[in-house]
Amino acid sequence: MSTPVVVPPSPAQTPKAPDAPAPELRRPLADVIGGELVAPLATGGETRYVNLDYAASAPALAEVAAYLNEVLPYYASVHRGAGYASQVSTSLYENARGIVRDFVGARADDEVIFTRNTTDSLNLLAGCLPASGDVLYLDIEHHANLLPWQSRPHRSVVAARTLSETLERVRAWLKAGEISLLAVTGASNITGEILPIAELSALAHEHGARIAVDAAQLAPHRRIDVAGTGIDYLAFSGHKLYAPFGAGVLVGRRDWLDDGRPYLAGGGAVREVRLDSVAWADGPARHEAGSPNVLGAATLAKAAEVLGGIDESAWHAHEQGLRTALVRGLSEIDGVTVHRLFEDSDLGTSKASRGAVGIVNFSVPGHDAGLAAAYLSAEHGIGLRDGRFCAHPALRRLGLPSGSLRASFGLGSRLEDVERLVDAVRELVERGLRLDYAVDAGRWVPSHDSRPFPAWAPNTPGTAGAAPCSVDE
Repeated sequence: MSTPVVVPPSPAQTPKAPDAPAPELRRPLADVIGGELVAPLATGGETRYVNLDYAASAPALAEVAAYLNEVLPYYASVHRGAGYASQVSTSLYENARGIVRDFVGARADDEVIFTRNTTDSLNLLAGCLPASGDVLYLDIEHHANLLPWQSRPHRSVVAARTLSETLERVRAWLKAGEISLLAVTGASNITGEILPIAELSALAHEHGARIAVDAAQLAPHRRIDVAGTGIDYLAFSGHKLYAPFGAGVLVGRRDWLDDGRPYLAGGGAVREVRLDSVAWADGPARHEAGSPNVLGAATLAKAAEVLGGIDESAWHAHEQGLRTALVRGLSEIDGVTVHRLFEDSDLGTSKASRGAVGIVNFSVPGHDAGLAAAYLSAEHGIGLRDGRFCAHPALRRLGLPSGSLRASFGLGSRLEDVERLVDAVRELVERGLRLDYAVDAGRWVPSHDSRPFPAWAPNTPGTAGAAPCSVDE
């Protein structure tokens, strides 16, 4: 295992934030639902909720929510209904494929298959791989881009301390032969660092392999050009793309997908069925059996349209300005460590194919990550993620087997969110906890928590329990 890379950014890596932050950082780049949500504090009173957990699920864009309300009256079953509402819904659903194809710059003959999420998409692809050839992946992958391949012949690459050396390791494995697919992340869900997809794609093709990209974290933050960068298969999720309702997508070359086993056996995926045999459909229908998530696909496509219309330079400058301010603020607090995967990641750039997206990973000295997250929520109204982020090998590589903290942001974020997090972490380091905390159902919570839930929401003890993988065993 390589030596953990725990390097506070130097001034060369993270440019000094201006003394007077740009005015545009003081306001969101786009309106999101819940942007002005008020949350109660366990210490009494209430405050505007600071959502720094975009990497888990991004809030719905206001435009997407308005679009949903507009199309909801027409919601009906698709593909087989003669009724007016069914015809409208079918049009919505099928038109969404073209919008997604344009959004990611896919080839005209690429298939666009709607799924539940990124994990679903990559599991679908795993069932369509040719019989010969291994899958090659890095040890920094999210479990969604690691576990589906473990049921097939596979090889893993231990990422090096630098991106350049990691690419050489990938090259060596590809050169050795018998690799059919290179599966990589577009941007790390732990640190936000962007991988050089065009270079990795060229490497894969040079050695007769294809490339699949987990774009769950990349798609909400950067333009993607599937055809231009040579990506063969791309997967991402609507719930990270500012769209609700649990839809995902797999975009890619049709030969493997049409030859692969149907992902679900059922109605809609067939051309003809007899009592003891079936003729399967080709195209997206082959893998979309059952009644599809019409509103999920429609809102995902609408979110893609909205993101596609945002000025790219303003988008990246907004995100980079917030990230720079957060990294600098955390790094100035005694003992706090900002983590990164690669020493040579250019974290100070806002270029689309380099740097990092709006994710910052850090640790607070002397405080368990789960306890620090509970403190930030209960005493400051700040929501972020703690734990191992469904990337256990990568956390071990960073020397963080028990987890860390992840702050993530996006279009609805503003400088005030960053400032409140930095101030709250500084208070934790300098003054400590104001409340007593205990572990309940696997998570840290205030020992006496009087914060009310909305009247329509169940407030049952233990409902916020930790995931089974929260503790490293």
